[in-house]
Amino acid sequence: MARRTPKATPIGTGYAFDPRLDLNLFRVFDAIYAHGGISGAARALHLTQPAISHSLGRLREVFDDPLFVRTGNRMVPTDRTRAVIGDIRQYLHGLFASVQTLGELNPAELEVEFRLALRDVLESTALPVLMTHLDTVAPKVRLASRQVAREHFERELAAGSLDFVIDRRIAGSPNLKRFHITDEAVAVVAANGRFPETMRQISGEDYLNARHAVVSHLEGRDPVDSILAETGLSRRVALRAAHYFSACRVVAETDMLLTMPRTYAMELARLLPIRVFATPLPISPIQVFLYWHASREDDRVHRWMRELVIELARVTGWAMPR
Repeated sequence: MARRTPKATPIGTGYAFDPRLDLNLFRVFDAIYAHGGISGAARALHLTQPAISHSLGRLREVFDDPLFVRTGNRMVPTDRTRAVIGDIRQYLHGLFASVQTLGELNPAELEVEFRLALRDVLESTALPVLMTHLDTVAPKVRLASRQVAREHFERELAAGSLDFVIDRRIAGSPNLKRFHITDEAVAVVAANGRFPETMRQISGEDYLNARHAVVSHLEGRDPVDSILAETGLSRRVALRAAHYFSACRVVAETDMLLTMPRTYAMELARLLPIRVFATPLPISPIQVFLYWHASREDDRVHRWMRELVIELARVTGWAMPR
């Protein structure tokens, strides 16, 4: 003799829960009730009409009731449906509210250290903006910044020894995720008094006739020299330095010029006796990207920090308010 399958009973009435019911069936039940038919429920749930009809058949079997009866072009709920719809909706609402709560973060209580790879120019402009904001919204969050060779970025992100990299465009595998966060204009720095106070723009002639300091972590030709070479021009490079701050110290005491990211130049002009000019060369802004590893894509704490970095870069351009 076949064993009789137990009937389901409404949620929250104190009866045993039927194991044949699942979340998707309850969602179909609610959608048919809300939209008055199979087609409306299918559109709302992004399912096919046969899938909705199949689920309704399972619901009818479990509840031992038609649940919805076609009248004209609508599916009219039965008395049994009207009796249980309130409990089902309460169950769905409570479940989705619980899931949402689990997905929320309270930044004020977040205790974590994010490890970033930044070059000196970005460390000096991005870190003050990030830490000032974190002190307000997430005071227990810590940042650890260090310089890493670009060829090691992806390896360290994959190993978890780095959480983020902020740098110019670099090549990598599909596992190296990136987001374009800002563009950095290029400027020319000179010592105070190097040019007349009334002078607001360095001419191309002044630029080419000057001695230059260059900052580069790479071997080979500087991007500025590549631009000049395209038109058959060149400049005199008197100093090659590893860091912009030390190069600016030299520029402040000599007649040299230094071509560098504008935001950092403006910050250093507050500390050193230097002036910042627009470049006379057609140099495109430097594209700056945030990088992370694909394995962290769905980490909610990591995602929160990603979104924060992206938003702060968009709003501030890494420039601190004066």
